[in-house]
This record gives sequence, C-alpha cells and structure tokens, in this order.
Amino acid sequence: DDGRLRRAAEWMLPRQIRRYGDWAVKNRAGRPGGWCFEFDNDFFPDNDDTAAVILALDGVRMDEKESEKKAAVEKGREWILSMQCRVGGWGAFDLDNNLQLMNKIPFADHGAMLDPVTVDISGKILEMLGNFGYNKDSDPVRRCIDFIRSEQESDGCWFGRWGVNYIYGTCGVLGGLQKVGEDMQAPYIRRAFKWLEEHQNPDGGWGESPDSYVDKSLRGRGVSTPSQTAWALLGLMSAGETDSDTAKRGIQYLLDRQEKIGEWIEEEHTATGFPGHYYLRYHGYRNCFPLMALGRYRRFIINKKR
Repeated sequence: DDGRLRRAAEWMLPRQIRRYGDWAVKNRAGRPGGWCFEFDNDFFPDNDDTAAVILALDGVRMDEKESEKKAAVEKGREWILSMQCRVGGWGAFDLDNNLQLMNKIPFADHGAMLDPVTVDISGKILEMLGNFGYNKDSDPVRRCIDFIRSEQESDGCWFGRWGVNYIYGTCGVLGGLQKVGEDMQAPYIRRAFKWLEEHQNPDGGWGESPDSYVDKSLRGRGVSTPSQTAWALLGLMSAGETDSDTAKRGIQYLLDRQEKIGEWIEEEHTATGFPGHYYLRYHGYRNCFPLMALGRYRRFIINKKR
C-alpha cells in the first residue's frame, strides 16, 4: 500500500491493450488483455511483460481502483493462457510461430524471423500462474513443465533467449518451477543447482559473455556482473539453497560492490535482442535485480530468526 507503488500501478493499469493485434491471426480464441514492452505498440503485446505487470499489480493494494485492477489482471491471465503453444511453453509475441522455412528465406541476416517458444518466458509465466494458485498438477503447468524438462541441457542449465544467457534461462526456470510447487529436490533441479554452483566466479559473483550464444563452451563464463549475480542468487534461493555458502558468497559480492550512493555499476551487456547479433544494456538491470535478490535474502534471514 506504499504510495509510490500505487502510483506505478496506476500508471500501468490504463496501458493494458484492449484491441486485437497480430497475435490474433493464429490465436482466434483469445481475447485482448496483454501489455507491451514499449510505448504505442498495441499490435504486439507480449507474454513476458504481461506476466511481469500482472505480478506487479497483484502485489499492490489500489483501494478505490482495486476492482478495476482485479479485472485487468484477470484479462491478462486469460490472454496469456490463450497464448500457450502446442509444445507446452510460451513464445514472446505469437502462438506457434515456428515454421523454420521462414529463416531460410533471406529477409535478414540475423535468422530471427520466428518467435520461438523459450524456457525463460515460460518460467516467468509459471511464476505468475503459481501466484494465482496454479500448481504442477494443473494442465497448463504440467504441459509447460514437460516442455521445460525437454529443453534442459545435458549439464543441467537452460538456454536464455532474452537475457545473457544460460544463467538467465536457468534462474528463470527455477523461479517458475518453485512457484508452482515442483519438487525442488528432484534430480533435474539439483543438476541445475550444481551447474550454478560450479559456475560461480572466485570473487563470489556470476557472469556470462554474449559470446556464449556462439560458443556453447563459454556458457556460464564471464566477468561477474551485478545483474547476472542477482539472477543466479534468485535461482539458488528458488532451489532452496538460500542458506548455502554459495549463496552467501554471492550476497557478499553484491554488498561489497554497491556504490556509496546506493547503485551498482555494470558496463556489460546482459540483455539479448537477437542471439549472436544484438545485445543491450538496460540501465535498470544493474539496480533492479540486485535489490530483488537482496530483498529476498533479507526476508529469509528475518524469518530464520523468528
């Protein structure tokens, strides 16, 4: 009920897209209700941002606008469910947009003419669904978990389409699985934890270069960054390893590198536009994700002392 949160929620609420867009070409049953990544892009709401907005709105009490908020959240949830692809996961913008022939036609040189189903977005949506009482036995969740398990790499990690790279994908998956009640002691989950543990840098942080999209031997390897360290910590905490030495070292890395004015410095590009071609440095990442990780760790410490 903090006033700053209410103002942010009031800003997001009217930006829900209530008109049909290109997604409706394949999704004839779905009704509008998503949010888009950028301004004035009503034709292309996306699943990832819609799930993030729903999670944010659901955590804010809006008093006289509470009923309006709940209706918007429900519309968003229904739209996301209508966007689940046949393989069980979710893409970013479209439904079953996976005709590989399109990438063979020389429209562009980045090989990204499709909207593939990805585990990082699917994990975010599992997190959102878990917030509304869906569990691993719910049909959309069960189908999504089957897809996620089929996409796991042999060493335990997952590919990240929209963030660099296997650190992002792995931690997004773990957060979603934990939220829907998956057994976090299951062997495939422990393999993911082991992968994160093995890829912690000597300074306590985690980092990964965009070069891992081109050379898979570089996955999970790179100079430590605040955002990627925070992703790894969020994954560890989802896996039940909040009290582990690995997590404690990661927390200390973030604490040691916070500037006096409160922010973190990050020069690396940790967001992905087109794998192998185009990467971004979102200036919010270096502060937002460390705060999320530290806040979650703080709650754990407080509850542990009770």
